[in-house]
Amino acid sequence: MTDRFEGKVVVITGAAGGIGRATAVRFASEGARILAVDLPNSDLDETVAAVQRAGGDIATHEADVTVAGQVEGYVRAALDRFGRIDVFFNNAGIEGWVGSLLDYPEDEFDRVFAVNVKGVFLGLQAVGRAMQQAGGGAIINTASVAGLQATAAAAPYGASKSAVVGLTKSAAIAFVDDGIRVNAICPGPIETRMMRAMERGVNPDDPEAVHRNLAASTPMGRYGEAEEIAAMVAFLASDDASYITGGIYNVDGGTRAR
Repeated sequence: MTDRFEGKVVVITGAAGGIGRATAVRFASEGARILAVDLPNSDLDETVAAVQRAGGDIATHEADVTVAGQVEGYVRAALDRFGRIDVFFNNAGIEGWVGSLLDYPEDEFDRVFAVNVKGVFLGLQAVGRAMQQAGGGAIINTASVAGLQATAAAAPYGASKSAVVGLTKSAAIAFVDDGIRVNAICPGPIETRMMRAMERGVNPDDPEAVHRNLAASTPMGRYGEAEEIAAMVAFLASDDASYITGGIYNVDGGTRAR
């Protein structure tokens, strides 16, 4: 690995999950200092251990991304510990209930939108202000291919990720004069806990069949790995992407090419 993030500070929400953890390790392996953010009682210890094995400097902060004061709290924590925020991986999200649109519980709809949309929005606001004062930065939001196509088994999840796509484009224009680039990634099926939960939701009796069918329906014939998502996030955060903002990038094994 190179040291292209040497001296840079990266804040990652949803850092206890598969994609968040893999991305923390990727940035750390390239010299970044990490603030890993997730809910209380999440597996941040595993993320810390993985980053430390990669030789990285990491701090953690517990926060609920749906609460403005707690979002501002993780920004303050990053500034207090490291003095700045150069990169923000706005990644926290949940799959929510998986099932028929007609049967979808209203409270579960509200929860999905609170985390996946409001949480992204509050992060854009709070980190955007810090980056504005510092003279720039890079933000990468986690959307999904589910936000670009029909998602019958998890309609609110797909709708929430469509909203992240819209927020990304709007934020890119809003922040362009501040030297802040904003892009989004749209993962396809990835080997993570979230996908295991979705598979069980679609077919509790045979989630492995769901896995096999989804993998077979992907042009590359497999699920992606969290490290492959991390590689795209690192590219979009790097100076190699200096002329890229407002972009929506599929990392999906060719799913959206059809």
